[in-house]
Amino acid sequence: MYTNKVEICGVNTSKLPVLTNEEMQELFVKIKAGDMEAREEFVQGNLRLVLSIIQRFNRRGENVDDLFQVGCIGLIKAIDNFDLSKKVRFSTYAVPMIIGEIRRYLRDNNSIRVSRSLRDIAYKALQARDQLVSKNLKEPTIMDISRELNMPKEEIVFALDAIQEPISLFEPIYHDSGDAIFVMDQVKDEQSEDKVWLEEIALREAISKLNRRERLILNLRFYEGKTQMEVADEIGISQAQVSRLEKNALREMRKFI
Repeated sequence: MYTNKVEICGVNTSKLPVLTNEEMQELFVKIKAGDMEAREEFVQGNLRLVLSIIQRFNRRGENVDDLFQVGCIGLIKAIDNFDLSKKVRFSTYAVPMIIGEIRRYLRDNNSIRVSRSLRDIAYKALQARDQLVSKNLKEPTIMDISRELNMPKEEIVFALDAIQEPISLFEPIYHDSGDAIFVMDQVKDEQSEDKVWLEEIALREAISKLNRRERLILNLRFYEGKTQMEVADEIGISQAQVSRLEKNALREMRKFI
């Protein structure tokens, strides 16, 4: 995705106006009175905000024009729902609205299929979240959304998790002195932990203490998944002998682990 181009959706981004907070407040009074020219001026004066937000999604391979249009829809929704009497900056209210609109668009266009029922619950939760943000001017908790929808919080969490889009392990999440820190740097590798590594060494050491027949029996039983009867037929002894040798071998190994 290339977000440095000058023209997006026919808009020359290099010439976008910037409104001061006082100018926006004056325009908002006119907007609430039904002045459509003021509304258009207000939208134009906040397109740079949309442009800055879509930069966050520049590694997802989405068309920048599409994201810009979706971001503008979020901007318009924010304008329609903004309450000037709350004494909060418009950008503070608009940013999560715009981001939410873009995320909904990305989820709707996700190649991973989610059941309709889960998607409906998730969208109801997102709508409730937006309403609670508008009402309380703060991010609601899952319990707040649960009470708003009269729905178990477990269902809401499950539904929201289901529509989360996957991200690349190489997605940068932080820049430290110019060096990017990626998602993969924050993922715990339980396969390579010192504890696992030491246990594997101890296991190999314990197996090496066994005689050849005991090692063969454990290999056939636990690595090849054969039954004691199958092992008995393969090495030419009784199933009872296999059972006894296996138990003795495991008992000896426990002494070394």
